[in-house]
Amino acid sequence: MAVLSLTTPVTEEQMRSLRAGDRVLLSGTIYTGRDAAHKRMIALLQEGKPLPFDPRGQILYYVGPAPAKPGFAVGSAGPTTSYRMDSYTPPLLAQGLRGMIGKGRRSPQVVDAMKAYGAVYFGAVGGAAALISRRIVDAELVAWPDLGTEAVHRFTVKDFPVTVVIDSLGNSLYETEPPKYRRD
Repeated sequence: MAVLSLTTPVTEEQMRSLRAGDRVLLSGTIYTGRDAAHKRMIALLQEGKPLPFDPRGQILYYVGPAPAKPGFAVGSAGPTTSYRMDSYTPPLLAQGLRGMIGKGRRSPQVVDAMKAYGAVYFGAVGGAAALISRRIVDAELVAWPDLGTEAVHRFTVKDFPVTVVIDSLGNSLYETEPPKYRRD
């Protein structure tokens, strides 16, 4: 299977062309956010205020990066479990967010929103957090430093490895792959 390269910002058409199982190398800018940051972003939307970054065409990485060692932009930066962001995700997709990176299943509501807005859910390998963090070449705090590692950061990435786990049609590796390895 070929590995695709994408540079952010991405388009709806690019995201709709991806299929579950596609391997992708992301380059450009991605943003970070976990539970607490998502809660604040949704509060801003409800108040009619702008988000700390323009989500249109962007990808949001569910990560709380460890402090950087000398010579690196960040420390270990593995994905966190995504379901904790599920209640906050559909409004962000409605704002033009095109992708999320995390680990674990997503709710039917998130999958429905992905199908409606042309977004994908990428998986990153948690066990390789120290290795994939080397693909983060720059990190900048964007909002809410009081949240510590859960603050919103802007990462510049080069060939950041991800896999399309759920595509914009709702196809999910969590559904299609386990039966292939089940012993009857």
